[in-house]
Amino acid sequence: MNHAPAHLVDDDEAIRDALAWLLKSRGLHSISYPSAEDFLERWTPEMAGCIVLDMRMGGMTGLDCFDRLCERHSTLPVIFLTGHGDVPMAVGALKKGAFDFFEKPVNDNDLADRIEQALTLNAQQREATAAVDSVRSRVARLTTRERQIMELILAGKFNKVIADELNISMRTVEVHRANIFDKMQVKTAVELANLLKTGA
Repeated sequence: MNHAPAHLVDDDEAIRDALAWLLKSRGLHSISYPSAEDFLERWTPEMAGCIVLDMRMGGMTGLDCFDRLCERHSTLPVIFLTGHGDVPMAVGALKKGAFDFFEKPVNDNDLADRIEQALTLNAQQREATAAVDSVRSRVARLTTRERQIMELILAGKFNKVIADELNISMRTVEVHRANIFDKMQVKTAVELANLLKTGA
């Protein structure tokens, strides 16, 4: 179940209400915005979910809003709602990374299905980012010496070889190795190598 909302950006209140009702009937949460400016004011990098964005609005257009979001490195999937004449622009937006577009009048079920897919994609992206951040924060807790020893462990070197290379006792290497595994939350060198691939 996706708990993140669909952000509905449209200057037509009737369309916003109809979309909100459609999503509610699917058990999905939504937040409505009467303009692109209003949405951009409330946008934050931590925002989750997806955006359903009308292509043509009074004031800032959906396309301009999308460009601003791209400049801000937003990762929210964007689904455009377009009039017939806007299809070439919508195709251009897809090439820039928009998730999809629907020509009005839209098929409610098709749109709701696509919104669910966009929400799922965003949830997966956020999980992957959280996993990478977690690994990086663990690495950041290592001392300079621990990082040095970790590199040698990853190179497949035994404790005795590491001790000789760094001119320290084998016992010291063992202590550092235990600390590294503890801080990185792994039990073996293989687990450590696999974990660091996640954070690459």
